[in-house]
Amino acid sequence: MTSSPVLPLTVSGALGELMVENQRIADHFDNGAAAADSLEQAAVALKDADRVFVLGAGRSGLALQMTAMRLMHLGLDAYVVGDATTPAIAKGDALLVASGSGTTAGILRSATTAADVGAAVIALTTDASSPLADVATITVAVPAAQKQAHGGTLSVQYAGGLFEQSVLLVGDAIFHSLWKQSGLTADDIWPRHSNLE
Repeated sequence: MTSSPVLPLTVSGALGELMVENQRIADHFDNGAAAADSLEQAAVALKDADRVFVLGAGRSGLALQMTAMRLMHLGLDAYVVGDATTPAIAKGDALLVASGSGTTAGILRSATTAADVGAAVIALTTDASSPLADVATITVAVPAAQKQAHGGTLSVQYAGGLFEQSVLLVGDAIFHSLWKQSGLTADDIWPRHSNLE
């Protein structure tokens, strides 16, 4: 008995698979009171912070840089941890971090430092019982696979792709919500967009 050949997945078919998985994440936050509450709490903490710092490793970090840019467009003081001009975090500030496993050593160290000085720590993670979640003031638990979860039960994507996409979408959703609540128009915030490009 021979097995059926595996047919190649087209790019448009792959896009469809990714959209289905991201819709499942959105539904999780839309249908779960606790999940939705964590997003709202994260948005309030970022809006009310004196300054916002973001930190993630790899693709999660790149997604959070995009969030920092959008928060800056809103008029918040936003910094990317590791940039040469990023100041020391202090009480009244907020650190937004992302780690799928919640065990990434550098992120956990920075989150602990932030908590120790009295800053709020907002964690995006797949594991609500991780060491990072234990340190966090607010934990946004994303039901996505971690990088090393190769079984395909939570996602068909490679190495944490769904989590990293979720980091980007959650960041954009927080920005979009805060922007619409602010009453500012696109023309109001456009002057903050970089003019050195």
